[in-house]
Amino acid sequence: MAEASLDLETARVLVTNDDGIHAPGLKTLERIARRLSRDVWVVAPEAEQSATSHSLTLRRPLRLRRLTRRRFTVDGTPTDCVLVAHHHIMADRPPDLVLSGINHGANLGEDVSYSGTVAAAMEAAMLGVRAVALSQMRNSDGAITWHTAETFAPRIIAALMEIQWPRDLLVNVNFPPLPPKEVTGVRACRQGRRDEGITLTEGVDPTGRPYLWIGDFLSDTSSDPDTDLGAVMEGAIAVTPLHLDLTHKSTLRRLREVFS
Repeated sequence: MAEASLDLETARVLVTNDDGIHAPGLKTLERIARRLSRDVWVVAPEAEQSATSHSLTLRRPLRLRRLTRRRFTVDGTPTDCVLVAHHHIMADRPPDLVLSGINHGANLGEDVSYSGTVAAAMEAAMLGVRAVALSQMRNSDGAITWHTAETFAPRIIAALMEIQWPRDLLVNVNFPPLPPKEVTGVRACRQGRRDEGITLTEGVDPTGRPYLWIGDFLSDTSSDPDTDLGAVMEGAIAVTPLHLDLTHKSTLRRLREVFS
């Protein structure tokens, strides 16, 4: 069942990330959230948790540390942070909206499967809370233009809150590596797939022992322009709705015939 629009000014907003409590992207997202709502809480990992995906901490206790009245750290994953916030810190009134990011680097195409930033939003969606993951693509020299995300994110989030929101939905937003004046627009698009895969490098450590190092994808190019990858390559902001139900519907229909 779809939910009606959300009044951001009175909404309770949870901000989290996977880059850790001291990340500049988190501070940027806090500023954005406070421009939209009077009730903003921050619960973020104590240390960087990039590429932890949707993992939970199950084999040890979690440590919660309060920094200020509405700012906390958890020594766990982004998913842990959302669960702790929802069920413990904000249990008296759980969040109406979870904003995750702003990630240091893109979360496009296959990244969605690995990203702790997206996973935090995914956990919120599982809890029945609206959720938006936000990521800022790095420039060619590795630098980040945070001002681009800070310029466009408030109006994008506000627009998303105006629409009806089906259950189990999260939205993944990626900002191109351009100054605000060079952004070509905002494009709603589907998740893409890169033309080239991820890297795996062999090496030898200083003691002479061999190792393998999983790296990044070779490039962000995609042969399909109608995707998140295609959008940012053309200088646009990619807005991609993601759904928790991974069932492949047409194959399910065929399997029902096979196993009838």
